[in-house]
Amino acid sequence: MDLKSFNKFSTEDAQKALLTCCTAQKWAKIVMKNFPFTSEKELVENAISCWYDECDSEDYREAFSHHPEIGDVNCLKEKFAGKEQSSIADAGMKTIEALAQANSEYKSKFGFIFIVCATGKSAAEMLRLLQDRLKNNVEEETAIAMGEQMKITIIRLKKLMSGAIWSCLKVSQLTTHVLDTSIGKPGKDISIRLQKSEDKSWYTIVHGITNADGRIEDLLPQNRILKPGNYNVSFDTASYFKSQNLTGFYPEVNIQFTIFDDAHYHIPLLINPFGYSTYRGN
Repeated sequence: MDLKSFNKFSTEDAQKALLTCCTAQKWAKIVMKNFPFTSEKELVENAISCWYDECDSEDYREAFSHHPEIGDVNCLKEKFAGKEQSSIADAGMKTIEALAQANSEYKSKFGFIFIVCATGKSAAEMLRLLQDRLKNNVEEETAIAMGEQMKITIIRLKKLMSGAIWSCLKVSQLTTHVLDTSIGKPGKDISIRLQKSEDKSWYTIVHGITNADGRIEDLLPQNRILKPGNYNVSFDTASYFKSQNLTGFYPEVNIQFTIFDDAHYHIPLLINPFGYSTYRGN
């Protein structure tokens, strides 16, 4: 189905279709105010702006509640072999048991299930993300889960209208690449937090793990534009060097920067156990 075909739906059927992408009723109703859509770009921009600017915590939790829960060990085996979580199927029992335990702790702490866009992520990476995100407070974790939900929503919109032209979708506005100059290799499996400045304090709004190439290509949902202001990217270098049986001089690298506009911002990090450098990249 392409966008033209979708626009021929009745208002009721179109809204039902949107709810298969994100189950928050308020979100779907607001997005539908612009139905029929003139372009895929308009649809995506409406989906994003409604989610971030007009929905609230009740709407976010409504969307989270309709995702399959990780649950116990048996549920992991049965439920996480689906299309969006297929990488979990190859997980070993230790990873599965750890995921089940961490998810139980997560739900107890935050009151909703762990939400992550699992596409392309290994079971070990998902476990690392879950364990790291357990360190957040409720406000931070809600903000992170919101972003993961929007990534999933965009993926589902593309599946819903697989015949549409999605060239309007851009890469994450913010990207990073870590290179370990001491070994001449990418810095993989590094936990990264994007933080926003508010009331002279930093709070986490995005969280990710660098891939085998030292990159995070989907830190933000596609076409999500950050508001101008001061931000901080925090790299957990202590855990990275510990995994190599090394003690780094800097346990954490924090890079503060200012976003001025809707341009792409690339922040590389060059690290070694005793120093680091950065710059605005392309």
